[in-house]
Amino acid sequence: MASTFTNLIIVLIAITALSQIWLSRRHIGFVSQHRKKVPVPFKDIIKINDHQKAADYTVDKSKLNILGLAVEAIFLYFITIGGGIEWINQYLAQYSFSEITLGAMLIIAVMVISSIVEMPMGLYKTFVIDEKYGFNRMTFGIFISDLIKQSILGLIIGLPVLYFSLWIIGNLGDLWWLWLWVFISAFNFIMLAVYPLFIAPLFNKFEPMKNKTLANQIEKLLNKCGFESSGLFVMNGSLRSNHGNAYFTGFGKSKRIVFFDTLLEKLSGKEIEAVLAHELGHFHHNHVKKRIILMFMVSFIGLYILGLLKESAWFYEGLGVSTMTDANALLLFLLVSPLFVFFIRPVMAYYSRLNEFEADEYACKFAKAQDLKQSLVKLYRDNASTLTPDPLHSSFYDSHPPALLRIQAIDRL
Repeated sequence: MASTFTNLIIVLIAITALSQIWLSRRHIGFVSQHRKKVPVPFKDIIKINDHQKAADYTVDKSKLNILGLAVEAIFLYFITIGGGIEWINQYLAQYSFSEITLGAMLIIAVMVISSIVEMPMGLYKTFVIDEKYGFNRMTFGIFISDLIKQSILGLIIGLPVLYFSLWIIGNLGDLWWLWLWVFISAFNFIMLAVYPLFIAPLFNKFEPMKNKTLANQIEKLLNKCGFESSGLFVMNGSLRSNHGNAYFTGFGKSKRIVFFDTLLEKLSGKEIEAVLAHELGHFHHNHVKKRIILMFMVSFIGLYILGLLKESAWFYEGLGVSTMTDANALLLFLLVSPLFVFFIRPVMAYYSRLNEFEADEYACKFAKAQDLKQSLVKLYRDNASTLTPDPLHSSFYDSHPPALLRIQAIDRL
């Protein structure tokens, strides 16, 4: 059984990696093929130079992604079947710590190694590719500062959560997986409320919107939509990137509407209202609540499956680990479970796209369709998002509909 499972994992690693690389190569070819001509619906709005910049930016990111996919597959093989986790376990065994402490040290060690493996590509993307296309505003000092803050937060928040999770697995009987699900769900709810108030300000400045005219326009829109928030805030997104964005954060009374300063620089007041109306559409249709419920359902099923696998020796042996411990079970499951869900990604992306169409439809009831179209086109242009993604690649990776389909849907409204 163990050898069969080993062969299955090897096949899945290969198929998943090769499929993702093939999709990326398709994407590169499709974008390059349509590089020379702006799509007809955008020809009066998007200049050829902007269109070609978006195409080149997409191609460069996709080429780096291909390298990242290969590295990721090789890392997954060597950390599991190749004996990486087994070696770390043997090294830690010389220390006379408790089982929970040793398990936490194992999981942290693998996470640190994974971060180190991924870091060069993240640095290259930020300081070479984004720099080349004028998007990067991050300095190496800010990068180091972020890394230190993230590490400290990981220790302060993540370590206790990890310890308590391992304690639940080892001490709450056969239904440990159910109690772990309750704990993780409660923790995620708490983080939704805590993150905008205490964690996000560690990395960015959030100031109340100073443009009173725009703030009044937005407040009127919120009143028409029956939406309450704890305030309108502007975030210094320009500290790290030239990309523009806006988002809702928080839960309950801690809900905030956050605008990147870069977004406010690029869009008119009416266009900003249209973008906000789209986001309000997600709340009107309860997309956020539905996604939270879906996330909890997926974690429930995942932990139930882990509960079945935890006592199966073949699960450990098939992944190159000789000892059946709580930490090994949790770590192995987290590492290999993405292999089993890759091919249902188009279903998840399709559901997400339906949400986007519904939010656009809602936005057109409270803002002009032309303003929404104009804002979307500007965001595609200013963020160098390609107007011509490969349809198959897009169906796997894009949570938002391609620009052309989205604009056509707005025109039909």
